Amino acid sequence: MEVMLLLHSPLVPALSVHPRSILSGRASYLKSSQQRVFGEVERGLAGSCKMSSFVLAARAGEQSVVVEEEALLKSESSPLKVFPGQAHPLGVSEVESGINFAIFSQNATTVTLCLLLEERGIRNELDEGMIELTLDPKVNKTGDIWHICVEVPRSNVLYGYRVDGPRDWSQGHRFDYDNILLDPYAKLIEGRRVFGDANNKMSKYFGTYDFDCLPFDWGENYKLPKIHEKDLVIYEMNVRAFTADDSSGLDSKIRGSYLGVIEKIPHLLELGVNAVELLPVFEFDEMELQRRPNPRDHLINTWGYSTINFFAPMSRYASNGGGPINASREFREMVRALHGAGIEVILDVVYNHTNEADDKNPYTTSFRGIDNKVYYMIDFNNNAQLMNFSGCGNTLNCNHPDVMELILDSLRHWVTEYHVDGFRFDLASVLCRGTDGSPHNAPPLIRAIAKDSILSRCKIIAEPWDCGGLYLVGKFPNWDRWAEWNGIYRDDIRRFIKGDIGMKGSFATRVSGSADLFQVNQRKPYHGINFVIAHDGFTLYDLVSYNFKHNDANGERGNDGCNDNFSWNCGAEGETADTNIKELRLRQMKNFQVALMISQGTPMMLMGDEYGHTRFGNNNSYGHDNALNNFQWGQLKDKKDNLFRFFSEMIKFRRSRHVFTRENFIGKNEVTWHEDNWENYESKFLAFTLHEENGSDVYVAFNAHDYFIKASIPSPPESRRWYRVVDTNLESPRDIVPEGVEGVKEMYEIAPYSSIILQAK
Repeated sequence: MEVMLLLHSPLVPALSVHPRSILSGRASYLKSSQQRVFGEVERGLAGSCKMSSFVLAARAGEQSVVVEEEALLKSESSPLKVFPGQAHPLGVSEVESGINFAIFSQNATTVTLCLLLEERGIRNELDEGMIELTLDPKVNKTGDIWHICVEVPRSNVLYGYRVDGPRDWSQGHRFDYDNILLDPYAKLIEGRRVFGDANNKMSKYFGTYDFDCLPFDWGENYKLPKIHEKDLVIYEMNVRAFTADDSSGLDSKIRGSYLGVIEKIPHLLELGVNAVELLPVFEFDEMELQRRPNPRDHLINTWGYSTINFFAPMSRYASNGGGPINASREFREMVRALHGAGIEVILDVVYNHTNEADDKNPYTTSFRGIDNKVYYMIDFNNNAQLMNFSGCGNTLNCNHPDVMELILDSLRHWVTEYHVDGFRFDLASVLCRGTDGSPHNAPPLIRAIAKDSILSRCKIIAEPWDCGGLYLVGKFPNWDRWAEWNGIYRDDIRRFIKGDIGMKGSFATRVSGSADLFQVNQRKPYHGINFVIAHDGFTLYDLVSYNFKHNDANGERGNDGCNDNFSWNCGAEGETADTNIKELRLRQMKNFQVALMISQGTPMMLMGDEYGHTRFGNNNSYGHDNALNNFQWGQLKDKKDNLFRFFSEMIKFRRSRHVFTRENFIGKNEVTWHEDNWENYESKFLAFTLHEENGSDVYVAFNAHDYFIKASIPSPPESRRWYRVVDTNLESPRDIVPEGVEGVKEMYEIAPYSSIILQAK
């Protein structure tokens, strides 16, 4: 039995509507006493309460009956008041008459606002005591936006929507009035409070708001870092994994939280990075894989590439299970602290798909139930199934005008409210597809992001591929604004350093800025994000320790994760006691860091590589909330004087030398390649000198052969001498000496699998 509020004439400016319990045949909400049923409402309203009767119009099929029910009210003279509301802004807003709720749905025929007037944490049946207000399309609808204004508290309210519409699967509709759905524009999300809480894995999610909070105080001397792209050194990291481990030494209340990141800012400064790229921090359900029996139901999604909502910060990254309001405040505190340390904040954002999975095993929380046909790409030639260019079961319909506006509003929200400095767009090629899935040369969304005035100060970075084969490295529509993850750089650097033949020319092209990819129109070297390692794939240690992925723990029989890793285990698969192999691995890790830091373009490294973090060959560890992903602070301490020191000094050396951070592509007078046989397919040695106007030239050489190379060192600039800064074959601390070591002769024996840097002084 469907129960609706009896709405009177639309000419009446305010409708007196009383709180009620849900009277529905879908659940036995009236099975308990009135005291329990209305307990939620009573706690949400202050002042003396008295019993009163009110009238509901209850419909069963086409018959209407009037139902009288007893309810607890604040007072007879002050019932819950309802107004028609306004269409904008979408989401929840405070207006003179109360709290306005507005939601878009082009194809809905019925929209019901569900309210719980006092937020009481998380429990399994939050529906109990819910107030339901069914909107009248003649009064509460403007265009495709449904809206209502309700006189409810300014905070401590949970809300969602029931939405119904055509049940025609073949037309792309997936309406189900049984579900209470999240508002796509909800700015705060209430769900389980503790990350990975197995006792609450079926937790429901509701929107909430807080208009009682004072504006966040960014501080009198606060300012944005405003670091130029050419000067960035990006550190890709996971908020939770950074401090979740006991070895972090932090109080258990702040481990794995935004506040935990603040405590470890000294580490970031010591390392030398000046930007963090945070794995997804939009609300996601880490327990989604455990909601039904399946081969992966032991996993906890700790990476977060499964967005529930595009506006709300991940609530379980709040300290001590503090919930969404604390999460919002603490996220700002984290950004403020990072900015105070001169570190920019870039968010890894997932607009290519959502958590709602596929048509076979849907996890409906919001978009699918509100207007599936609008929000997702649908293959009408295949039983109206969801298209899957994301590899996760669905594909957001990004270039639909209303979805595009949602994405733009979300991005602006994070810039204006949270002061983030940029975005990395996961599987950004999806954003280049039209509503039918076909690629666009000038996708409206990509252009709008590039041209948006609020986003104009932001770094915008594309992962220029998707799971449908749309590989756009060097070809991503860019309007001279978009940067790109340079996947070709990653592959070519890996192959040369590990000793593949025929890679010398490609290696030279990559370290000199990938002009073959990015020297178009007004693009710059820094539009290429150089990386050897990222969150998905091998860690740096595993890249030099494993020839094959070892993903059995993921529950997919080894079918997940990339097979083409261009890795080399240096002589043994995995852990070994062989001293020579261990030394070679250490040398190779340093070689990769040298290559990354001397390359033109913007470098990015992965959290944990500075001490040699291992996932034991797992190259797709998204589902492991343990030491496989968590930063191991004890291991960092053990490696502080060796690998960490090398990484840190290399980063600082790069940042202090203009020759590595040119704004424009290298000209012929700015580099000398010490090579006269580029066509030698067997050659694995490359040397070059980067010239500086003031004579502070830098000589770099890489030897990927398995034997020594006697390199002829060119003459230094006039009145200068060469000083050895780096030789990865030497033990720490001689492997890198920032001030340089004099005594470099005309010939230098460069060891197998090693690299050197000389500085003219």
